[in-house]
Amino acid sequence: MTIITSKRFKGKIVLNIASSGIASLLLEGGRTAHYRFLIPINLTGDSTCSITRNPDICNLIKKTGLIIWDEAPMIHKHAFEALDMTLKDVLKGGNRHNCEDPFGGKVIVFGGDFRQILPVVQNGSRSDIVNASPSSSHIWSECKVLRLTKNMRLTVGCKASDLEDTSRFAEWLLELGEGKFGGDNDGNAIIEIPDDLLIGRAILAPLNEVVEDINDRFLSLFPREEVEYLSSDSTDNSDSVDPGFDLALHSSDFLNGLKISGGFYMIYMFPHVAPTSQ
Repeated sequence: MTIITSKRFKGKIVLNIASSGIASLLLEGGRTAHYRFLIPINLTGDSTCSITRNPDICNLIKKTGLIIWDEAPMIHKHAFEALDMTLKDVLKGGNRHNCEDPFGGKVIVFGGDFRQILPVVQNGSRSDIVNASPSSSHIWSECKVLRLTKNMRLTVGCKASDLEDTSRFAEWLLELGEGKFGGDNDGNAIIEIPDDLLIGRAILAPLNEVVEDINDRFLSLFPREEVEYLSSDSTDNSDSVDPGFDLALHSSDFLNGLKISGGFYMIYMFPHVAPTSQ
């Protein structure tokens, strides 16, 4: 926010984008990268963005002084390469040197943590996911990497008496993210959590196969037959619909009960239990 405020105070245009819809809501005037730059959903190494057909977006980008892209590590590298080729084409103008500069010479700040969610590759192996990461792109060598060394979320508002414990917890999180626990492993390891950090329980299921296993296990504990309820993708526009039914209030965004974010989701199906008689 400091960078954004500083640039806008100087009269510069700053575009705030993010890799997911939830992350974009946390940015002032934020939009998803796919929406702002019209990035294709199905990407290949030769993909380009469709902004070249939209003069309004092209003019906005030409006047933009800074682009901030939050949660960048969770987007496939082909998205960055598509934007790189497109901006070079849009911004080249009469200056041929812009064609050689990354992203046509536009300054872009990519924010994110590679310890968190990486690009989701359907049925992909660990090597497939690493290869899809932005750090595996040919553009990465042109980026200047700046590492943050202070965990502001943990230290802001922290009491002086709790500072030592907070710093220890921050260090533990970093070592966990670096994969330093569990000894030598191939990606699967058992990690011991210190007793003083055990303040709750959670089920983590990063893979669809794990989700299905957990669902099957829990459903097997119920004594009755399971019933699966499906959501609707569209509304009935026929004459049989109740006249008081407002289609505008029931768009497809609200009809689907299952929302997927970053490829992580869990489905809960509860068995139907008949009401007891009074």
